[in-house]
Amino acid sequence: MVSLFENATEGIILTNGSGNIVMANPATERMFGYKREELVGCPIEILIPQNYKSHHHQLRDGFYNKPSNRVMGQGRDLYGRKKDGTDLPVEVSLSHYKRDNELFVIAFVVDITLRKEIEKSMEQQKAELEKITDKIRQLNAELEVKVEERTMILREALQKLEQSQQELSEALDKERQLNDIKSRFVSMASHEFRTPLTTVLSSASLLSKYTSADDQDKRDKHITKIKNSVNNLNDILEDFLSLGKLNEGKLDTKSEEVNIKDVILDTVDEMKAMLKAGQEILVSDMKDYTVTTDKKLFRNILINLISNSIKFSEEGKKITISTKIISDKIAISVADEGIGISTDDQKHLFASFFRAANAVNIQGTGLGLHIVKRYADLLGGELNLESQLNKGTTITITIPIK
Repeated sequence: MVSLFENATEGIILTNGSGNIVMANPATERMFGYKREELVGCPIEILIPQNYKSHHHQLRDGFYNKPSNRVMGQGRDLYGRKKDGTDLPVEVSLSHYKRDNELFVIAFVVDITLRKEIEKSMEQQKAELEKITDKIRQLNAELEVKVEERTMILREALQKLEQSQQELSEALDKERQLNDIKSRFVSMASHEFRTPLTTVLSSASLLSKYTSADDQDKRDKHITKIKNSVNNLNDILEDFLSLGKLNEGKLDTKSEEVNIKDVILDTVDEMKAMLKAGQEILVSDMKDYTVTTDKKLFRNILINLISNSIKFSEEGKKITISTKIISDKIAISVADEGIGISTDDQKHLFASFFRAANAVNIQGTGLGLHIVKRYADLLGGELNLESQLNKGTTITITIPIK
């Protein structure tokens, strides 16, 4: 959670029930030009432009009276005020939670300066395009003899400008798509982070009350709760960081000779710590198959599939991993005896942020299988899923041996 707060590219600001800033991350400092100690304890209005500052407390009081998760600035321009007095175009998403009957508000701030510059550039291109169009009409009227030659020259210029405008439009669409993913993550994170954070805070508070040697079992119980909650938060963060790298094309593959059996056995040993009571992972008798692939991506696929089997299976259930050679490919299957997936949900299971109907009450981001599918594509492999409700799920990844 600290890593997410400190390394997030968006500004994250926490205010208390009085509207004063309690916490601000490094991205907020860079965005507004303040040091953290200059912001903490100050009213949030320090970051509001002068012409909105006088009545902002009324808007803040209205939100505090009826708090809800919301995105600000839709349909209109929204600005923040930097330390040097300049305005900064932003998008702001608000979330909230209560602690000890005090309302805390989390603001996620995205700097959209690049988007505004793109929009401004598009307007300039549009104006220039209109001027060229007028020029074409003028030449057609005045220069009949050279109209064909001039039209050709101007048509080429027009095509270049249209191409430039299309490139700018595509860049803006991509930026909007990335912002949409970020907004969906903010909405998801504000929901998914709330439960583990509440558990961490409550367990940490209760730990201080168990001071005698006889209370060790109670302390262990709350320490375990804190560890599990932190692991949940880390899983959410890892999913989002992986999706970000995939969408930005920053994930490269590195092929090397990989002993499949060794990777599977090592990964299973690591995952045993996550097993619920009575659960066990069975690895069928397998040979020392060596393939040429990306070891890190293959291991990440295994971790994701095994952790899903653990998460969506009850205590005492078995998880089985097996391999077999099919022509010039190797198939690795992870089978569980978990809750299974309905036929309707299977059609959408590899889409980002999708949660099956029978899994909505189990913590997760809906990104795991989407990322596994993207990883499999990078390895030149294929994914196959077989599942029945309340009977279990088998997911098989098939990758080339070379």
